[in-house]
Amino acid sequence: MKPILFTLLTIVLLSGCHSSGQEEDPAVMAPITPAIKYKEVDYFLHDTTLFTEGLLLHDGQLYESTGSPDKGRKSLIGINDLKTGSFIKKVALPEDSLFGEGIVFFKDKLYQLTYKNHLGFIYDAKSFKKIGQFPIQKEGWGLTTDGASMIMSDGTDTLNYINNDNFSIYKKLAVTENGAKRDSLNELEYIKGYIYANIWQTNNIVKIDPADGKVVARLDLSPLAFKAALTNAAGDVLNGIAYDSTTDYIYVTGKLWPHIHQLKLTQPGEAKQE
Repeated sequence: MKPILFTLLTIVLLSGCHSSGQEEDPAVMAPITPAIKYKEVDYFLHDTTLFTEGLLLHDGQLYESTGSPDKGRKSLIGINDLKTGSFIKKVALPEDSLFGEGIVFFKDKLYQLTYKNHLGFIYDAKSFKKIGQFPIQKEGWGLTTDGASMIMSDGTDTLNYINNDNFSIYKKLAVTENGAKRDSLNELEYIKGYIYANIWQTNNIVKIDPADGKVVARLDLSPLAFKAALTNAAGDVLNGIAYDSTTDYIYVTGKLWPHIHQLKLTQPGEAKQE
C-alpha cells in the first residue's frame, strides 16, 4: 500500500505545482480590457464616395468631414440626410493637396483639421463661411471637445488639449491600455465624461478616462465592418463616432462605407437595455 500511497501523493504535489505555475504565467494573467456590448438599433444609407474622417451631431443634424486620398477628390464637410442617404455639402477645401480630417463645433465656430498640412480652418457655425485658420504642430487626426477645450489626436498615444485663444497645446494626455501605450488614436468623441477614440486600421473604439488617460473599455465593431465589406468591397477602415445626448445613441461609420449605424451601448457591469 505504501508505494501506491507515495505515488498518489507525488501526483497530487506535481499537479499542485503545475497549477501554480499556470497562475503565475504572465501570458495567462495578462489583463483584458472590459468589452462594451452594443445593439444595432437602425442603419441608414451612407454615400460610398465619402472618405470619412470625422462624424458628429450638432443641432440635431449629423455632420461629416472627409479626406481626399485620390487626385481630383476634394475634402468636404457636410450633413448626412438620414432619410434620403444624400450628403448636403457645406464646405469644400479649395485644393486637392489639403486633406481634411476631424471637425468640432466650439463656441459658435466650426473647426477643421488637415492631415499633413500643419493647418486648421475656422468657419462660422451658421453660414459655414471661412473666417480664419490656425497652425497645427503635428499631424491633424481627430477632434472633439469636453465643453471647455478642444481635444485633438495626432495618430500617436497622446491627446492634445488646445488653447482656444492662441491654439497652442497647453496639456497633453498620454493614453495607456493595461499599462502599455495605446497609440494610433484617430477620430474622437466626448461622451458622458469619457473620450472615445477610433483605433486606426482596426475595428475597435476605446473608451478613455481623461483623468488619467487609461483605457477603461473597448468596443469591437468587427461585425459591422464585415457587413460593410459584403456590400461594398471598396470600403476602407472603420472611422467616425457621433453621440446623440437626447437619445443616448451613437452613430458610427467608416471610410467609403455603405451605411451609418445607430447603436445602443451597454457598458461593462450594466444590464443589457432592450
